[in-house]
Amino acid sequence: MKNYVKMKNYVKDSQKLPMFGVGPYLVGSLGVLTLAGMLLSGNILKSGMLGGLWVIIFRVIGTLILLSGLAIWFIGAMKSDMDDSIIENRLQTGGIYAWVRNPMYSGVWYTIIGIGLMCHNWWLIVIQIINWGIMTIVLKNTEEKWLENLYGEEYMEYKSQVNRCIMWFPRKK
Repeated sequence: MKNYVKMKNYVKDSQKLPMFGVGPYLVGSLGVLTLAGMLLSGNILKSGMLGGLWVIIFRVIGTLILLSGLAIWFIGAMKSDMDDSIIENRLQTGGIYAWVRNPMYSGVWYTIIGIGLMCHNWWLIVIQIINWGIMTIVLKNTEEKWLENLYGEEYMEYKSQVNRCIMWFPRKK
C-alpha cells in the first residue's frame, strides 16, 4: 500500500491533496500548444509575423514577462511553504498566495507568454488566450473543487479575494 500512496504523489497517509495535482499535465498541455504555435508561425501562421520596431517591442516585453513568470514560479514553488501546507492539509493564503491563488501555474503561463511574445507573431497571443481558457477550465474543475471540499468556507472566502491566475492586489471585504 505504501508504494501505491507514493505513486499518487502523497507524502503521508493522512495527506488529503496530491503534492502535484494536475500540474504536470496542465503545464505540459500549455507548453505543447505554444510550441505548436511557434513551429507553425514560420509557415501556416506566418500572416501574424510582425517586423520592424514591433520585433524589438515584442522581444523586450516578452523578456520582461518571461522573467516575471520565472520569479513568480520560483517564489511560489521554492520560497513558500506550499509543500508543508499540502502535507499538513493547511490552506496556503500568505506570501505570494495573497496575490494569486496559483502562482506556480501563473508563473509557467507568464513564462510561456513571454516566450511566445519573443517570436513577434500575433497568433501566439491568441494561443495564450486559449491557454488561459484551458488553465481556467482545468483548475475550476479539479483543484478548486478539491480545495472547496477540503476547506469549505475558508477557501470560498479566499477565492473571493484573490485572482486565480492573474497576479493582482487582493480584494478585501
